[in-house]
Amino acid sequence: MPTLHLPTASGSIETYRTRDPSPFPTRKAGPFNRIAFGAAHIVADPLRAQNPWVDTAIDWDRTIAYREHLWDLGLSVAEAMDTAQRGMGVDWPTSLELIRRSVAAAKARGAGVYSGAGTDHLAPEAARSLDDVIRAYEEQIEAIEKVDGKIILMASRALARVAKSPEDYGRVYDRVLSQVREPVIIHWLGDMFDPALAGYWGTRDLGAALDTAIDVINRNAAKVDGVKVSLLDKDFEIAMRRRLGKGVRMYTGDDFNYAELIAGDDQGYSDALLGIFDAIAPAASAALTALAKGDESAFHRILAPTVPLSRHIFQAPTRFYKTGIVFMAYLNGHQDHFTMVGGQESARSTLHLADLFRLADAAGLLRDPDLAAARARPVFAAHGVAA
Repeated sequence: MPTLHLPTASGSIETYRTRDPSPFPTRKAGPFNRIAFGAAHIVADPLRAQNPWVDTAIDWDRTIAYREHLWDLGLSVAEAMDTAQRGMGVDWPTSLELIRRSVAAAKARGAGVYSGAGTDHLAPEAARSLDDVIRAYEEQIEAIEKVDGKIILMASRALARVAKSPEDYGRVYDRVLSQVREPVIIHWLGDMFDPALAGYWGTRDLGAALDTAIDVINRNAAKVDGVKVSLLDKDFEIAMRRRLGKGVRMYTGDDFNYAELIAGDDQGYSDALLGIFDAIAPAASAALTALAKGDESAFHRILAPTVPLSRHIFQAPTRFYKTGIVFMAYLNGHQDHFTMVGGQESARSTLHLADLFRLADAAGLLRDPDLAAARARPVFAAHGVAA
């Protein structure tokens, strides 16, 4: 197996030897008994003339090809979410073009895709009223439905800024949900992912916020397919799951505890809408196939080594997790470079990337270790690690 030099926490350099990869499938091997979305990243175009911290240049062919990789493995795609640097380098017009292309590609192969509708074209400081927020939501929903897209209703920075009470959240969500064409997935994104969303649902008290969210969701249950919770708190998610109205799904967004939440307990389970499924899609597909066959031990055996990798990728500051997602795609040959919109390839340290390489290897997720080592060497060499 190939070797490469990697930095260690002590400041030394070690010679690291890769392991054999796991024989994960490249295509779905059987039915799933859980709905599973991977929140897919975008592939930047590093050769286009642009200002990388300001402009958005996307390699559309490679971006759609990555979605086809997820679809081949049986996953649906959560499109234009924060994994795709939505609101963190990718603006609304670019997001809509991404949604248009993804929906068209999904239709051509009968694959699943839901797309993020938010208010990010309305700068939070420009929002003066709840009506401003409602109009912003309506504009994005209308545009997505016009291209036959299904909706993930994203949390709104503008709403977090102008709302004065939990009742204000209810007013906005009631109005918006009353108009959607098909049931939506509501996304509750925690402030560890986006600090501008602190105090969402009108309070920093999570218990009180849960009461408000449950009230809004359950009274609009006919317009809500499910709710995705990204708070990295499994006990909170389970408590919320048990309070959801009949027919409303819980989609786990917990990239720390997804295996046990998907497996569930005697009172229910969570479906999945996860950023980490972008990076571990082959393992996720194999595990979900095993779970559907009733082999829960194989499900946990496959996913257990991926959890340390996921916790590493999503460690604080959690909003920089996208760097690790793209590094994984680069190592595995899904894109020819480690370049991101907004220059976010620099958002994680050299040591962080080295530990990511080790953890991905331990999980059997480097599908071609020779290729992964060859791609990693110049990245580390550019950061002072002699090849």
